[in-house]
Amino acid sequence: MAAKKKKQGFEEQLAQLEQLVRELESGELELEEGVERYRTGVELLKTLNGSLSTAEQQVEELTATLQQELAQLEEGEGHSAGD
Repeated sequence: MAAKKKKQGFEEQLAQLEQLVRELESGELELEEGVERYRTGVELLKTLNGSLSTAEQQVEELTATLQQELAQLEEGEGHSAGD
């Protein structure tokens, strides 16, 4: 039975992309190796961009929720202070 491959986290994927860039910049790869590394790098970049977009959306949603809750608290304090 094949073991399940653990999904890499963002930092691990970024480190892998950086390693691919170093290999490509070294100029020591054969053409086929370079093309394959480039292809892998493009796929990693797509995945990383998707992860960043998802994280950004989550932060925006959490910020909006927090702002709503703070506004409700401020409204509540305003009414009790005037009574």
